[in-house]
Amino acid sequence: MQLAPQTLTPVRIRAARSIAIAADFLQIVVFPVFAGGAASIVNDILDVAVAVSMSLLVGWHWAFLPSFLAELVPFFDLVPTWTAAVFFATRKGTAQNPAGPGPVIDTEVVKNQKPAGGQPGRGAIS
Repeated sequence: MQLAPQTLTPVRIRAARSIAIAADFLQIVVFPVFAGGAASIVNDILDVAVAVSMSLLVGWHWAFLPSFLAELVPFFDLVPTWTAAVFFATRKGTAQNPAGPGPVIDTEVVKNQKPAGGQPGRGAIS
């Protein structure tokens, strides 16, 4: 299963950022009210859902792994790690494809030749 999207469009970026902001809002404002009681399982389910949705919308990015692991530490999920990770992963606005073709440089081999008179040319090594 490939987790990278075909193309990273502005719609995908806005959706990923909106989901991350909403998830961090829930974890910072709503879930601390329950203080690790019944809401902790809901918090864990939210983290897994956000991780999967970010990978499907934006593609896998290494910044998602520390965010996911940070959410497992109690009270560390009060930092907006999903928002930071998504903004970091989408900061260029386009998908990064390291396996894709890069710029092509067309070159020719130029040989150092002596002028017709047999004398070395200007700057040539004799």
